[in-house]
Amino acid sequence: HVQLVESGGGLVQTGGSLRLSCAASGGIFIRYHMGWFRQAPGKEREFVAAISSNGASRYYSDSVKGRFNISRDNTKNTVYLQMNSLKPEDTAVYYCAAGPKTDWPNIQYNYWGQGTQVTVSS
Repeated sequence: HVQLVESGGGLVQTGGSLRLSCAASGGIFIRYHMGWFRQAPGKEREFVAAISSNGASRYYSDSVKGRFNISRDNTKNTVYLQMNSLKPEDTAVYYCAAGPKTDWPNIQYNYWGQGTQVTVSS
């Protein structure tokens, strides 16, 4: 059973940057593709970015492409989301998730973190 703990959220001004981290434990990290999702107040959860188990493949939602970068360090069991050029519409709770590596790119996420709040002020 994989446990995921996000960190790195906070308050930032428009145009600023944040780096989110998600530390995994309880499983073999390299066996999982990882993803980031977000949910803004009153909206459904939406996909942000995903990275394959070995880090070789990545994809992003159109809304963050060119601004966000997902990466992972399999020696530290951690996935990151570098967020640049932040906009107020990026304000949301950000969640990381893990899915078995057999399902790329249609990842079936089995495990979720508790989320970290990102607020972008205008």
